[in-house]
Amino acid sequence: MVRPRWLKARNWRNQLQIRPLGHGWDQFVAIWASINLLLVIFDVSYVPLRNFWLQRQLYLLPGVPLAIPLTFLPDLTLTYDPIKGIEPHRDTQNFIEKWTLLDQQLLSKGAANPASKKLLDQQLLLTNQLISENPFLAANKTGTLERIKNRLRQRTGLESATQGASKLFNPEWIKMNSWSQERLFWQQEIMPLIATNYWRSIDEAGRPTERFWRIDLLWFQSVFFFDILLRVLQLKRRFPGLSWRDAILRRWFDFPLLLPFWRLTRVIPVAARLRSSGVIDAEPVRVVVSRGVVALLAVELIEVIALQIVEGVQAFIRSPKWKQRIKRLGTPDRFQNAEKQDFEGLLRIWLPLLLGRVLPSLAPQGRELLAYGLQRSLVKTPLSAPLQKFQPVQLAEREFSRQLATGIIEALLDLSKGTAAELSRDDQRVKDLWVGASEAFWHELGNALGESATLEQSQTLLAEMLEELKLTYLSGINSAGVEGLLKKLEQFSDGELVTEP
Repeated sequence: MVRPRWLKARNWRNQLQIRPLGHGWDQFVAIWASINLLLVIFDVSYVPLRNFWLQRQLYLLPGVPLAIPLTFLPDLTLTYDPIKGIEPHRDTQNFIEKWTLLDQQLLSKGAANPASKKLLDQQLLLTNQLISENPFLAANKTGTLERIKNRLRQRTGLESATQGASKLFNPEWIKMNSWSQERLFWQQEIMPLIATNYWRSIDEAGRPTERFWRIDLLWFQSVFFFDILLRVLQLKRRFPGLSWRDAILRRWFDFPLLLPFWRLTRVIPVAARLRSSGVIDAEPVRVVVSRGVVALLAVELIEVIALQIVEGVQAFIRSPKWKQRIKRLGTPDRFQNAEKQDFEGLLRIWLPLLLGRVLPSLAPQGRELLAYGLQRSLVKTPLSAPLQKFQPVQLAEREFSRQLATGIIEALLDLSKGTAAELSRDDQRVKDLWVGASEAFWHELGNALGESATLEQSQTLLAEMLEELKLTYLSGINSAGVEGLLKKLEQFSDGELVTEP
């Protein structure tokens, strides 16, 4: 029965087919990951730099109240403090509120008013409590309290901060210096430091409150997870034989984007995505960094590897078992091992090839070379020298040399072809002769080396040569240095290598 078109089975495989990710999507994810990295850096540095975001002033020198105002920056503390669980500290906030009331009272009524004297005594009490109880300790800002105490001492010239506070809140001191001048000292040097104090809540695990993970998970990590999933599915589609585990592991450098800790490591996948998507050209930076790293590692690696190889060869050469090893090469059991059989097989392949095909193809060149050599030899003979003036004699010598060279070359080629034909045949007699010659050669060589001091002298000379190689070559690597290697790499990259005299 023919199925109607409207009942035709749907090809779900084609509908679920994962298409390659577009360039626009890659650029979007790269830019989105860059924004996330900037937010992560801001989040990590927010608490240490909260004073800067609160005051929006850039202090040029530490400990000196000389700052550049940056009022164009927004006050981010109002928005980001709740994310970090930061709240105004009750003690310092109360100090600021009471000081504001005191400031208004002194500006309107003066220091002689009874209400003003009461507020001055109250503010002095709060200042002494601030110095003694140290509410800055919870925010790890004890250094801020020390700066406040130092400025109180410098203002009054007294050695005690509490005595300095008593002097500054004395109505007689305010009458002598006027509150309009004193309030500038408090507004510019004391109150900004007190305002930097805060209290941070703690979660059930005993750690400071942190709510940035909600923003990270909702706005960024969900996008990163979707993008990584698409790339894994694309890998699985391109390589059907690839397991899911291997497909996921191939995206290992994207894992920092999903980790809730070590978030600064996201710089690795962000840099990779910016480079692959073409948002920024990171090639110059990569080249500079890779050259430096390669040059630094190359010096160390070459020294270690070269030293190990040379010392290993020296130990092999100095071995006292060379005589036994050479004699053992000629024993039948040694000759029948796999290494010898492989060596025999190579000889049976290459000797017929060289003798039967390569040498005969060089016959014209060989004839010309041998004929020229014979002719030059005839010219140098005493009998031929007086006859060189005659042209027939020269022609005769040339023809004789050519014929003699042709005969010699043809005889050698016939011998070479015959030898190649015999060697190419799987003849047991040839194998037996080769085995006998090899055994006799190694046995006689071992006996000759055992009866003379040639082996010991050769070992000593080779070991000394390698020792000199270590001293000269490795010291040359050290003297060349990283700068020389980088210079040569730059010359190679420019397409030219200048040889220095």
